[in-house]
Amino acid sequence: MYIIIAGAGKVGWNLTRELIGNGHEVTVIEADRDRYLTVEEELEHAIQHGDASELSVLELAAIVRADMVIAVTGDD
Repeated sequence: MYIIIAGAGKVGWNLTRELIGNGHEVTVIEADRDRYLTVEEELEHAIQHGDASELSVLELAAIVRADMVIAVTGDD
């Protein structure tokens, strides 16, 4: 299953690790550059920098093939 997660805070980061550990393909989208760089060190290419409310960012994350999108930002 391919899952996009908006937000790489505590919830998003832990959820991503759990899903990857269970064999799912996951892309996390994080708007805060510093947080993105921190999470990118562990998740490598499973994270993308940008605003998940922007269509262009979602298209880069391949939303057309996503089975699920989960929003766990501080604004949700």
